[in-house]
Amino acid sequence: MSDAAGIANSYTPPPQDRFAAGLRGFGPVGILAVLVIAAGQIVAPLSALLVLAWTSLSRTPWREIGYVRPKSWVASLAAGTVFGILFKVFMKAIVMPLLGANPTNRAYHYLAGNPAALPAAVFTMIFVAGFGEETVFRGYMFERLGKLLGRSLAARIFTVFASAALFASLHYFDQGLAGAQQAIITGLVFGTVFAVTGRIWMLMCAHAAFDLTAVGMIYLNLESAVAHVIFKQ
Repeated sequence: MSDAAGIANSYTPPPQDRFAAGLRGFGPVGILAVLVIAAGQIVAPLSALLVLAWTSLSRTPWREIGYVRPKSWVASLAAGTVFGILFKVFMKAIVMPLLGANPTNRAYHYLAGNPAALPAAVFTMIFVAGFGEETVFRGYMFERLGKLLGRSLAARIFTVFASAALFASLHYFDQGLAGAQQAIITGLVFGTVFAVTGRIWMLMCAHAAFDLTAVGMIYLNLESAVAHVIFKQ
């Protein structure tokens, strides 16, 4: 028995296992991974691709970042699409006017009646926003903060607010205060859904649908009409 115990105690995990454990932890390797993924936001959606690489290399179960196969792909994606469209209309027609936001999104007004700009905008809304931002701000951030703070209700509430605040701060730089206000609300809603369900595919679809609806409003010059449908001016 003593020989067996000695062999067990002398076992050294292979380098790939030690590296994976380091990526999952919060030592130098783990912190460096966080910083590299954060820096990837400069070239969206690089951060999301780095998150997928981190998940694989760290041997983190995919379900931990919300990549859980839905019971029905059709139902999940349909629900996300409908939710995203209705959520955007609700934000544009009710919430943002109450916050005093300009009915026109100046940062993206160049899309109005501009078919040449549509392909890039559609790509951005689907892959950068839908896939990229959800993978980073919901999947990755919730996994990291969950490991750091635990899974208590208080920890999950903090994670929802922290992820929404960071999400909003990034939108401030290109869309100003109104963009940050809208982003923190959407971040809180999407974060709450993720905290409850632990599933990301519906949210990816909802996020993309939300932003594509915004693009459609801008392209068709409907922003002002939707913003004033209830609060007339």
